[in-house]
Amino acid sequence: MGSSQKIKLAPSILSADFGRLGEQVAEATKAGADYIHIDVMDGHFVPQITVGALVVTAIRKWTKLPLDVHLMIEEPEQQISQFIDAGADIITCHIEACPDIHRVVHRAKKAGIKAGVALNPGTPIDTLAEVLPYLDLVLVLTVNPGFGGQTFIEAMLDKVAHLRAELDRKNLATELAVDGGINANVAPRVVRAGARVLAAGSAVFNSEQTISEALGKIRSSLEVAF
Repeated sequence: MGSSQKIKLAPSILSADFGRLGEQVAEATKAGADYIHIDVMDGHFVPQITVGALVVTAIRKWTKLPLDVHLMIEEPEQQISQFIDAGADIITCHIEACPDIHRVVHRAKKAGIKAGVALNPGTPIDTLAEVLPYLDLVLVLTVNPGFGGQTFIEAMLDKVAHLRAELDRKNLATELAVDGGINANVAPRVVRAGARVLAAGSAVFNSEQTISEALGKIRSSLEVAF
């Protein structure tokens, strides 16, 4: 599949059928997903409440793929140990919710997992300056967090491009991820801007196509990105 193989696809279970969540995770794994993206929401940092560490434990039994846990919660430092024990491979905290982000990042890395930091659409990338060299992943939210199925915010293309340039300038191997409104139409554009990990929810888990068909459609769309 050429250059599109450089891009990792991370189906987001936020849009999955929770009545058969394990089966859908297994299907996404078989269909060629690279990560499983798990959105954890606490009803405080964002309006909704979703899942906790117990669901991560359950998903862990259905796939060997890296579990990419995105903590949209207040005081994430209070919960990290639970998610590590549950089987998370990547933990991404919001810089807006974590004043001591440096300590949180190093805590995850000391536990032997990857550490990421997420930025809301309105948060400038220069807030990452001091911690960027230590990150395994930066996640740019391309919608306002809290709900699935939202429309991609066009202005985030410039943000992704600026962050890509900064990572390249510093010669960092940090993965640049995007989450929010990602589908086969948007995917090539965010990849051209510099994203290398694409989290997608409703574009993957929906009633119009199988998970395999949906991932294949996004993957095929990336052929024109290079």
